[in-house]
Amino acid sequence: MKALALFLLLFVSASIASAEPVIVIVRHAEKAANGGNDPDLSSAGRARADALARILKDAGITAIFTSEFKRTQETAAPAATLAHVAPTVVAAKDTAGLVAKLHELNGNTLVVGHGDTIPNIIKALGINSAINIPGADYSELLIVTLGDKPQLFRLHYPS
Repeated sequence: MKALALFLLLFVSASIASAEPVIVIVRHAEKAANGGNDPDLSSAGRARADALARILKDAGITAIFTSEFKRTQETAAPAATLAHVAPTVVAAKDTAGLVAKLHELNGNTLVVGHGDTIPNIIKALGINSAINIPGADYSELLIVTLGDKPQLFRLHYPS
């Protein structure tokens, strides 16, 4: 985990030096089996959310976006606390609205989405790589640099 945090810190530092914002996109962490259409995170999900916060603590996150669902908000909460940033809620289905907001920002951003919304977000940011997140995979850490030619870096993080 320390190696991942170091890589992310170096990557973000290089991006800051070139003035290109970095967008870190993750799927919400593991959700509880009960709770209907809007469950809380499971204990494994809370551990993953804490791990994400530790990984991003020195990444210079200045904005955080979640969907209207508790599992995205609870995934972002530990990182938001460490970064002293209040998350902005954007409807899960409003990819165009989210991407418009991302293009207005100058700083590094965390986006917590869903397995079925992240591929559309990546595509709308100008990345042509096909993204498929399996239903049981909560470990994807997608890093997009904006600019003239957006680039995608794919990593995985443990809980």
